[in-house]
Amino acid sequence: MKHIFEQKVYYADTDSYGVVWHGAYLRWLEAGRVELCQALGLNLIDLKANDIAIPVVNMNVRYKSSAKLNDNVIIETSIKKVTPLSVTFYQTVRNKESNALYIQAEFDTVAINNAGKLYRKLPDVLIKAFEGAVCSNV
Repeated sequence: MKHIFEQKVYYADTDSYGVVWHGAYLRWLEAGRVELCQALGLNLIDLKANDIAIPVVNMNVRYKSSAKLNDNVIIETSIKKVTPLSVTFYQTVRNKESNALYIQAEFDTVAINNAGKLYRKLPDVLIKAFEGAVCSNV
């Protein structure tokens, strides 16, 4: 399963060089992960109420080229891998018109309780949702 959404690059997303500031990509990538979770039936507020949070513990973001003001970008998010301890999200940011690749990223997440203690095994609700959504072509 993939989650795809479109984002227009606004002036607030750019730096003094006229290209997208690196932090703007991180916001878009987070939105992609949250929306994919929502599509899988995992509401983050409900998870927190059930003593589960899914923090990022590792990120690998490769900047391939720069998006610019008024570009329309497409953010794609999928699940690359699920282990008993973690979930790896694979994400790309591309130009809508040219399909030029701007960002290629992987984010590793784990599950913790509200006190910050690591679950040694992902809770069943996460395993069920994520295992059924793993994409083999990422």
